[in-house]
Amino acid sequence: MQIKANSPKEYIQNIPEDRIPYFKKLRTTILTNIPKGFEEQMSYGMIGYVVPKSIYPEGYHCDTSLPLPFVNIASQKNFIALYHSGIYANKELYDWFVNEYPKHCKRKIDMGKSCIRFKKAEEIPFDLIAQLMQKMSVKDWIHIYEKAIKKR
Repeated sequence: MQIKANSPKEYIQNIPEDRIPYFKKLRTTILTNIPKGFEEQMSYGMIGYVVPKSIYPEGYHCDTSLPLPFVNIASQKNFIALYHSGIYANKELYDWFVNEYPKHCKRKIDMGKSCIRFKKAEEIPFDLIAQLMQKMSVKDWIHIYEKAIKKR
C-alpha cells in the first residue's frame, strides 16, 4: 500500500485512522532517539530517515542522486512497518534486536531482512525501538554501508 504524500504530516493524515496515534508515537520515538545528522524526509513513498548528501555526497549506490537511506516507516495494508538498514547490514545489531524483542513484546517477532512488521499497532515496543535508534550514528552507518553493502 503506497500513500502519495509530500511530507510526513501529509503521509500520516492518509493512513487508517486507528493507526494514527501509534504511527505518530513511532515517528516521535524515532525523532527523539535517532542520532544527530540523520534527516527526516519522504523516501520511497514512506517516511524516511537518511544521511543527507551534505554529509555523504556520494549518496545511495542504487541511485546516487538520492541520499543514503537508513530507516523508513510505513503503514502497509495489514501492518505498520519499520525498515532498518542497520539491522540488515550488521549481524551484531540484528542479533541484539532479535534477542531483546521478547523482553518487550509477547508476540513472536515478524521480521524480514530489514523489515519489522507490527500487525498489532498497540504492541509496538516503543522502548526497544528507542534503544535501536540510539545504537548507530551517521558515521557508524556510513562505515557499515561502505563495508557491507556498497561493495556488493
